[in-house]
Amino acid sequence: MARRPAPPSASPGSSRPQTAPSARRRPTGSAARTARTAGDRRVDVREWASGIRLSAFSVIMLSLVVLGAWVLVPTLGTFIDQRQKIAALEQSIQVSEDEITALEKERERWDDPAFITTQARERLYYVKPGEVVYLIDNDLDPAALPQEQGPVSDTLEETPSDWMPQLLRTLTAAGLSDTAVVAP
Repeated sequence: MARRPAPPSASPGSSRPQTAPSARRRPTGSAARTARTAGDRRVDVREWASGIRLSAFSVIMLSLVVLGAWVLVPTLGTFIDQRQKIAALEQSIQVSEDEITALEKERERWDDPAFITTQARERLYYVKPGEVVYLIDNDLDPAALPQEQGPVSDTLEETPSDWMPQLLRTLTAAGLSDTAVVAP
């Protein structure tokens, strides 16, 4: 932008009357911008707003864009929601088809007489005539077995602690607990 030349200053011998500093006009446009950048950094909102000029065509187009957004946003939200529901239903259909396939394979296995015989022997302990079946109980690993309980003594032993503080600790703990314990 070209800078506007500054108005000539009145010389002492000129015939123009001098104006008071408060009556002088404020510089506008680029002169005001350079004055602001040179001195303070404040922005005059009225000057900025007066620079915005909207034609009737611009206002109509802006209102059409706002109206279009107002109409299309809910439609777009509905479209996205329906697409998500369709994807969830397609996934549900895929899971159901996988289950159907697994059940059909299971049905084919039950059509085999050897599979039926194996299942009857394992689940129901059926045997053919003349066969002897041996069932083994406690076929656990000895390391997995519970430890044997030590012998119980016949003598009575007295505990070294006093029973009254133990009773008070138990009652206090029961009163301050959050949940109640139900005995089986």
